[in-house]
Amino acid sequence: MKVFIIAGEPSGDKLGGALMAGLRELAPHVEFTGVGGDAMAEQGLVSLFPMSDLSVMGLAEVLPRIRMLRARIRETAAAIARAAPDVVITIDSPDFCLRVLKLARAARPALRVVHYVAPSVWAWRPKRAARMAPLVDHVLALLPFEPPFMQAAGMSCDFVGHPVVSEPRAQASDIEQLRAGAHDGPLVLALPGSRRGEIARLAPRFGLALAQALPQNARILVPTVRAQADFMRAQVAQWPVRAEVLVDSAAKRAAFGAADLALAASGTVSLELAANGTPMVIAYDVAPLTRFLAQRLIKLDTVTLVNLVSETRAIPEFLGRDCQPDRIAAALKTLLNDAGARSAQFDAMGLTMARLGQGGTPPGLRAAQSVLDFMALRAGDGPAPAS
Repeated sequence: MKVFIIAGEPSGDKLGGALMAGLRELAPHVEFTGVGGDAMAEQGLVSLFPMSDLSVMGLAEVLPRIRMLRARIRETAAAIARAAPDVVITIDSPDFCLRVLKLARAARPALRVVHYVAPSVWAWRPKRAARMAPLVDHVLALLPFEPPFMQAAGMSCDFVGHPVVSEPRAQASDIEQLRAGAHDGPLVLALPGSRRGEIARLAPRFGLALAQALPQNARILVPTVRAQADFMRAQVAQWPVRAEVLVDSAAKRAAFGAADLALAASGTVSLELAANGTPMVIAYDVAPLTRFLAQRLIKLDTVTLVNLVSETRAIPEFLGRDCQPDRIAAALKTLLNDAGARSAQFDAMGLTMARLGQGGTPPGLRAAQSVLDFMALRAGDGPAPAS
């Protein structure tokens, strides 16, 4: 089976790597071409171009790179036409992927397409599913409440579980080693995003909020991706409190397992914190133009995934104009001092992990089985054998 697979973000690359590993386990002769990052490269993918070319978010951030992005869209669609794959799998990054698919489907109308990560039509842009339907046949959903939205638009959809439930956790010895040292106060994580624009926007506010909220004996750790390590260090150096930037993967896992509290940007990181039982405050802002548009599109009272999956509002969040250091600091103080607030978060985090598939078949393998079942049904052979 020939698979053309596309990821445009680090989170999508991780999903792609796990999916590729699952497909190799269930269909050993599978061949891959496409676009991806390090995790997908470990499974044998030679990317057409650096995935980082696509890792931009928000209208204001995209505009300066629009010419390059258009060229990458054309290049990717042409590569699909040349490869003539049995299936195209696009992973998240819908603004890029759907434009690629439009060109690819024009060249090959019978192209079979699977999209991994359902668009957040339950939160904003509800018509996106209807626009996807002419281009996408089957969707792999990360959240248990998403399949009905996709099916209503005319696409088949399986909930395959969220990858956070199968990610490795730190060993108790690593956590103990990290916690050892001169600090006897709370261990706090600061997570102002993985993109340069996010870090530049959020890190100064995070530093001020932590300075206002934490006791002097607090220890602050700032896990980050290697590509942004130097920029993060430069930002943290300007904080009114001392913090340590972590890049090593093992140290970052230990930090998530050891932390008493976290201040984090909105996104999947809230699920990573939940998986480790780390109480959190969420804060996020975007460029003014993007914020102006988002305020008119988002139709929920929360965007934090733990709140949504658990159907609670246990995680405080400060978004847009509310993303202010004094407001964030007040919430951090409450979480440090109020056992009831922490208990409510622990309950919500446990429920979230259970609903996302913790303890079941790994999501990458479930996703691979769903792809093979879809392909078998399209071939008229019935479902593929269970893994």
